[in-house]
Amino acid sequence: MRIKEENRNMFLLATVTLCCVAVAGTVALFELAPGPAPATQVAERSAIDVTTPTPVRVVGAPFEPNINPRER
Repeated sequence: MRIKEENRNMFLLATVTLCCVAVAGTVALFELAPGPAPATQVAERSAIDVTTPTPVRVVGAPFEPNINPRER
């Protein structure tokens, strides 16, 4: 069987498509049946104290915005 040169791209596309469909169909057959959804996790409802900031470590020089670009 010899495929004409102008039809090779379409043959390759069809072959890859059929292989992908076969793999997807096989995976779909072996996939577990959809069951009840797992219970969603709920965050703990505790009060957060925003008045006391968490200490952080600053590395390097503090950021100062360049207000006047002509002066460095």
